Amino acid sequence: MTKFKSDFLWGGAIAANQAEGAWQADGKGMALSDTIRGGIVAGKPDESVLPGKYYPSHEAIDFYHRYHEDLELMAGMGFNCFRTSIAWSRIFPTGEEETPNESGLAYYEEMFQTMQKLGMQPVVTISHYETPLNLVKKYNGWANKKLIVFFERYCQAIFTRFGDLVPYWMTFNEMNNVHTMPYASAAMQVSGSEQEQLEMKYQAAHNMFVANAQANQLAKQLMPNAQMGIMLSLSGAVIYPATPNPKDVFETMTLQRRSLFFADVQLNGEYPRYFKRICDDHQLHLDITDEELALIKQYPSDYLGFSYYRSSVYAAGSSTEGNTSGILGQENPYLEKSDWGWPIDPLGLRYLCNILEDRYHKPMFIVENGLGDNDTIEADGAIHDAARIKYLKDHLIEIGEALEDGCQIIGYTWWGPIDIVSAGTGEMKKRYGFVYVDKDNDGNGTLARSKKDSYDVYREIITSNGESLFR
Repeated sequence: MTKFKSDFLWGGAIAANQAEGAWQADGKGMALSDTIRGGIVAGKPDESVLPGKYYPSHEAIDFYHRYHEDLELMAGMGFNCFRTSIAWSRIFPTGEEETPNESGLAYYEEMFQTMQKLGMQPVVTISHYETPLNLVKKYNGWANKKLIVFFERYCQAIFTRFGDLVPYWMTFNEMNNVHTMPYASAAMQVSGSEQEQLEMKYQAAHNMFVANAQANQLAKQLMPNAQMGIMLSLSGAVIYPATPNPKDVFETMTLQRRSLFFADVQLNGEYPRYFKRICDDHQLHLDITDEELALIKQYPSDYLGFSYYRSSVYAAGSSTEGNTSGILGQENPYLEKSDWGWPIDPLGLRYLCNILEDRYHKPMFIVENGLGDNDTIEADGAIHDAARIKYLKDHLIEIGEALEDGCQIIGYTWWGPIDIVSAGTGEMKKRYGFVYVDKDNDGNGTLARSKKDSYDVYREIITSNGESLFR
C-alpha cells in the first residue's frame, strides 16, 4: 500500500514579494518588502526607496508577467496544487482605501483560473511579509488594532472575488517570527525597553489572532467549503537540548513553546495557561477584551500550515535575540549542513509532525521545505543538483513514515520550485528551485528558465504518488 493517499496535495510554494516583481505595476502601492535590500530576514527596511540602490524584489523573477510560462513548468512536474500569496498592496495600495484596486483583483483572478486549468488547486497566503508600507508607517503595523479593520476589508474583497477559485487559504505567513523579525512578520518597528518591545510583539500577535478569527468567520459566510489555515515557521520547534542537563531540557521546552504558542491559540481557540506566567514574569499589560477572546474561541483555524528547513541545538542560558541562523546554541555533530550553514535533519520533520499530531489532532500541511544551494551550469547547459535531490527524497521518505505514524498530513509544497529572491539574504545564488532562473545577485541576467535534474526527479515522485521513494 502506498503511504500517500490518492488525494495528497503535491506542489510548490513561492511568495509574491520574492517572485512577482512589477512593484509599481497596475496601481500597486508600496509594500514594506519594497524598501528592503538585503532580504526580509537579514535586511532592514529603508525609510523609502533610495535612488541608485538595488532592491532585489522590484523585478524579482518577473513572475507577474511570466506566470503563464512558469505555471506550465510547474504543471509539467505533475503538481496538483500551487502555493503563492496575494500582495496586499496590489488590492489596497495604501491599505486604507474603501474600494479595492480592480487591476489587482483581475490579475489574481486570471492567475488562479490559469492554475485551475492546468490542474493545480491554488493555495493562497493572504499576507506574506508584504504589508502596505502606509500601514506600517502610519500605524506601526500590527501593534495597532486598526489593522484588524483594514485586514477584514481586504479579506472581504478577496474572498468575494476568489472564493470559488481558492480552496485552501492561510492568513499570515510565519506569524510566529514576530519574535525575531517583527518588521517583516508583523510589519512593525520595535523600540523601547526590552519589556516594552516584548509587550508590543505580543500585542501585535494578539491583534493578528483576532484578525485570523475574523477571517475564519468571514470565510464561513462567503465560502463555506474553503479550508482556512494558519502558517507558522516551525523549524524553531525542532530544538534538541545540548545535554541531558535538566536545565538544558527545560529551557529547550520553553523555547519550543515560543513557536507552538501561536498554534495553541489559533487551533485550540484559547490562550494556553502557561501564557499567564509569561505575562507575569515580563510584566506584560495587553489590550485583550472578552469579546476578542470569544471570537478566537468560536472561530479556530481548520488546519496548520508550516515551514520546516532545519533543526537546532540549545544550551541553557544561550541568547536567542536576533537569531535567524537556525543554530541556537551549538552545532549538531550528527548532521550535515547546507552551504549556508543550516543543519539538514530529515528525521526532525517526522519528529515535528508527530509533536503536532499529538498536540492538536488537526490536519497539517507542509507548505515550505527546501534546500537553498549553489548551482553549477555545465558546458552543455545541464544542472546536476544532487544535493537538492537528496534533501527532497530524504524529507519525503520521513513524511511517508510520519503518515504511517498516523499524522494527518494533507500535502507538501516545496519551497520554491523555481528560483526566486531569497527571503533570508536577498540573494539569487541561494537557489531552491527545480527550475533555474538566469539572474545573479546584482540583478544581471536574461531571466530565462531552464530545468535542473531535480525537475524530472520530483515529477517521477509525484506521478508515482510517492511510491518511487520506497522502491
